[in-house]
Amino acid sequence: MKISCCWLYAISKYGYPPSIENTYRVVKEMKKLGFEYIELEGVREKNLNEVYQERKGLKKYCDDLGLKVINFCPVLADLVSLDKAKRKKALELFDRAVEIANYFYCETIQIDSYIPSLKFKGEVPYKEMISYGKQFQVVIEPQFSWEHQWNAIVESSSRCNEKAKQADLKMCLEPRVGENVANTDSLLRLFDRIKDGNFGAVLDTGHLHAQKELLPLSVEKLGKRIFYLHVSDNNGLVNEHRALGRGTIDWDGVFTALKKCKFDGYVAVDVGRVENLDEEITESVKFLGDIARKFKI
Repeated sequence: MKISCCWLYAISKYGYPPSIENTYRVVKEMKKLGFEYIELEGVREKNLNEVYQERKGLKKYCDDLGLKVINFCPVLADLVSLDKAKRKKALELFDRAVEIANYFYCETIQIDSYIPSLKFKGEVPYKEMISYGKQFQVVIEPQFSWEHQWNAIVESSSRCNEKAKQADLKMCLEPRVGENVANTDSLLRLFDRIKDGNFGAVLDTGHLHAQKELLPLSVEKLGKRIFYLHVSDNNGLVNEHRALGRGTIDWDGVFTALKKCKFDGYVAVDVGRVENLDEEITESVKFLGDIARKFKI
């Protein structure tokens, strides 16, 4: 089993997004925890450009530590904007993200589906700091059209996939609570529109379990389109990202299903926003080691 560390660890320790100075710091801390594989993010235009400008230094630092960045995630919410000019700018920034991913020899580049273009009353999901268990209220304004929103998602996802494919990168999307693509079946609907096998899924156990999904069935539905795994646990009520074994996820069922579909990608520990972060990360790595021995994977 190839185990990596999600960028949620960096966000939990140093904010959203971490400064470049703290990015160096947290990369070293990931290595100290025993990881060989990690993720990296570029959050919105400013931070994405900072990562781009610092790519040579960060790559050398990772190489010197013996770390490999296996997944890069540009966080560009305007990819799903109903404003064509904003989508165009976001797609141009995605080109820069592809360049970063290639520079680090990543295997995948990841996108999200982001929140719909709705008016939120109060908190907005994932805007300033990733948090869980929030209740959201929205207003469906007269000018909003789900058909237009969905077409924007399909268009941008398709164009991003083509850019990734031309750069020999696989592209994956992670369903998240509160976003346009929030569960397994909405991702399958997107796959129906974008049939290219270069475009796949990040199966995030924390988010899908909080969506009341039957996770082994999610694995069965997505099958070979699962490119990457984010693993965390919760009680099925709140989309917390706790250590594996501290929630109610049926891990034997999940890994039985993954073994059936011959998943051999990276399993990323996605624990964060918890009090004893390093302890829960270490617990999760040990849990995965026990799973690997049990299922001979």
